[in-house]
Amino acid sequence: MIRNVLEYLEASAEKHPDKTALQDENEALTYREYVTRARTIATYLATHETRGLRNRPVAVIIDRNIRSITAFIGVVYSGNFYVPIDHTMPEERIRLIYDTLQPVAVLDARTDTRKPIEGAVSMEDMLAGEIDEELLGQIRQGAIDTDPLYSIFTSGSTGVPKGVVVCHRSVIDLVEAFADAFGFDDKMVHGNQAPFDFDVSVKDIYNAMRNGATVVVVPKKLFMLPKLLLEFLAQYRINTMIWAVSALRIVSDFKALDAVEEVPDIRYIMFSGEVMPVKALNYWMDKVPGPLYVNLYGPTEITCNCTYFVVEGKQDEWKMLPIGKPFNNTRILLLDEKREKPVTKAGEVGEICVAGTSLALGYWNNPEKTRDAFFQDPTITAYPSTVYGTGDMAYYDEKGDLIFASRRDFQIKHMGHRIELGEIEVALNAIPFIETSCCLYDEARGKIVCFYQSQSEDTRAIVKLLGEKLPKYMWPNIFKRYDKLPMNKNSKIDRVKLKEEIQK
Repeated sequence: MIRNVLEYLEASAEKHPDKTALQDENEALTYREYVTRARTIATYLATHETRGLRNRPVAVIIDRNIRSITAFIGVVYSGNFYVPIDHTMPEERIRLIYDTLQPVAVLDARTDTRKPIEGAVSMEDMLAGEIDEELLGQIRQGAIDTDPLYSIFTSGSTGVPKGVVVCHRSVIDLVEAFADAFGFDDKMVHGNQAPFDFDVSVKDIYNAMRNGATVVVVPKKLFMLPKLLLEFLAQYRINTMIWAVSALRIVSDFKALDAVEEVPDIRYIMFSGEVMPVKALNYWMDKVPGPLYVNLYGPTEITCNCTYFVVEGKQDEWKMLPIGKPFNNTRILLLDEKREKPVTKAGEVGEICVAGTSLALGYWNNPEKTRDAFFQDPTITAYPSTVYGTGDMAYYDEKGDLIFASRRDFQIKHMGHRIELGEIEVALNAIPFIETSCCLYDEARGKIVCFYQSQSEDTRAIVKLLGEKLPKYMWPNIFKRYDKLPMNKNSKIDRVKLKEEIQK
């Protein structure tokens, strides 16, 4: 029985000691070096910063580098859990996170440390010491699989960030489910796209760790230069892409695959974070037909992903891509509006609620929000059984696959009709000259507002094409074109910013 993710790392280091485990544009580490660095960091922490403490938060100031990953694992070896902090965030947000977190230590994993962060311990200081095997052995001896592994802060509805706390058992459950479903092995080279404070990166770090595979951190700047991005994938022989939808869309929007003589040799292309425009997916499948394409779904609170859909062949651009079926050891419930009764009839919409080992422990130091989101399974009354309410609406198709409909708060009442804004977005994204879109509701004026990204503006053509697929009451009332829609730090369309545009 595996009770700690470090068992994966140590098994891979024993099997592949000289294999490259982590690589960025500046340095690379073998599995042997990976373990040594992490244990050295842990000894420093346990001796100077977290002496005698267990399961306490340690903030890590992150960068796009492998130093950040080794800092994470060093914290884990110390018996505590890590919290990635992006130093480029607004100071007010960082302050709010620190106020909630109250970290016992702060580690600085940035590549450029010419401007020191007050109170943070540098990697150089931590790596200057020796490993205390006895001390680390004592720490490990008391470990159990429900110990926290990491916390990632997400946006809160009140403006105060929420720290989702995930334990070892949930990540173990995740990577075992991926291995079962997709046949992951030690020949994989993960091209890490996601920031380390975004849970998509968890899949790169821990799937590679379990399988003795390699993680290559892709420089952020390349996601603005799609041709160079593809060259980087080929140069580092990256064959596994577990990316945000927007990152894959950058390549399709610019038709970058048209300009390369030889497409990268990719085994897996997996995507999540928001709805994948089928038009963009079909472009990838046409140009790079070899990989296994998988649509992944799940919020941070259920440890990355709870359902998946293997895409077999090009899809209908006017239909929503399924999010599929649950992973092993995960149960999906669709609940009605009051979260009281299951929804089982095909085509009937309910809220996606998740049960299983994948559930996070809750929100750090926030019992009220934890109670709201993690609640008793209404189908079970004889004993405690927790489900997480995602706030996402979905329905089953005739094949039993889940189809994402919209966010719970994206369902509107307009002109006497109940409308899923996500359904409008699917139709918009199928229009040939629209790259991506977002629909919001202006409640004050009772209007559906369409924000779309395109190289040309033609409202008349949009309305004509929508008229072939949607009833008139679902047509947007206002259209706003962007050369590039605003994105948030997790590479999703920044709906908050667009909502501010409506309220001006």
